[in-house]
Amino acid sequence: MFYLCFFAFAALFLAGDALAQNTPCSGKKGGIAACRGTKFLCNDGSLSASKKICGVDEEGRTQAMQPADKNGESCTCRAGLYCTGPRGGRFCLTDENAKYYF
Repeated sequence: MFYLCFFAFAALFLAGDALAQNTPCSGKKGGIAACRGTKFLCNDGSLSASKKICGVDEEGRTQAMQPADKNGESCTCRAGLYCTGPRGGRFCLTDENAKYYF
């Protein structure tokens, strides 16, 4: 009986640990701040590499990333803006000024 309880507890503990690792923006990223298109914006300003799709609004639309204005507007991921590089690549800047390419 003891072994059965031990194995049941161990299975629940390991399953809970595995589920925690599959959460977008977990760990040092600090959790989910918002949606940017279908990507998760993390509290540290980066976009999650998760393959999960971020939520939609009441009308079934996602908050799309918008192109940054040419007048020097910052293309930060946190603001939901992206820039286009000289060869056509689209990216936004994280809080650490690292480029995140789409």
